[in-house]
Amino acid sequence: MRISILDQAPVSKGSTAAQSLKNTVELATLADELGYYRMWMAEHHNTKNLASSAPEITAAFLAAKTKNLRVGTGGIMMMHYSPYKIAEVFKTLSGLAPGRIDFGVGRAPGGDHLAMQALAEGRPYRPSDLYEKFATILQLLNDESPSNRVYENLITSPYQVPLPEAWLLGSTGNSAVRAGRMGVGYSFAQFFNGELSKEIVDTYKHHFVPSVYMEKPLITVTYAATVADTKEEAEYLAKPIDLSRLFLTKGALRQTLPPNEAKDFPLTEMDQMIIERNRRLHLVGTASSVATTLYEEQEKYGFDEAMINSNQYDHESRLQVFRLLAKEMIK
Repeated sequence: MRISILDQAPVSKGSTAAQSLKNTVELATLADELGYYRMWMAEHHNTKNLASSAPEITAAFLAAKTKNLRVGTGGIMMMHYSPYKIAEVFKTLSGLAPGRIDFGVGRAPGGDHLAMQALAEGRPYRPSDLYEKFATILQLLNDESPSNRVYENLITSPYQVPLPEAWLLGSTGNSAVRAGRMGVGYSFAQFFNGELSKEIVDTYKHHFVPSVYMEKPLITVTYAATVADTKEEAEYLAKPIDLSRLFLTKGALRQTLPPNEAKDFPLTEMDQMIIERNRRLHLVGTASSVATTLYEEQEKYGFDEAMINSNQYDHESRLQVFRLLAKEMIK
């Protein structure tokens, strides 16, 4: 099983966004050395807690800092942008780093209504068929002419460069059929709500049609994970992430607390219940136990690759998560 990374450039309490971006670069170079297959950057707006608002920019920087690691977006929130501009950006990236760029897109906004309005320059958001928009982008990337008159007699520059891999993100299974029919990879965000099922995977595979972007169906599943040398240490380091998800559940965005503060954070009985319920979205333990869970999940569902998201408070702890998992899973 391939193992990869999804990064959100988390900004912990007491740190800065600039430091978080430096941490992302350090993580990418380590991942490259350890043999991770790919690293994607997420897109989040209107938050002080995450510094990944322009994943295509970060991906370009990471591609220049690494040698073998595939880099890309998980994903571009395509509702905000012109298909033509998105295609030009990823053609440029793939021209600069041929064979190493992943074009991953999502249908979510990546932010609240204020961010949506700002990204639209104050104009009301006009709902559109995002699958149709994705299809248009794929055509432009492949130097085809979409049926929309807007793109008649148009060259998408740079012209005739190697294609990136194309991926559609999902967290409920609603997009599995479309991803298959479009002949792109399907990336499932298990760490969002834990709704992955064999039915979703099989549906994608059943509907898959080979394309210039992918010859056979490929599925990545993203898990949140905290890994340490002992189960006790992992539990200690996992508490800040559990609290961050609790705050998010309650509608509050707060920076990740230090483990010593999180350890004694006052919780109501309802808070405890929410944390326990959310633990199904967060793999916590030694590298051996987490790897065992990932292999069991792969056997159960039939996916190809696990992506790991780990927003530890301390950057060294975060690096250690990926060192330990690499030692256990990358042969």
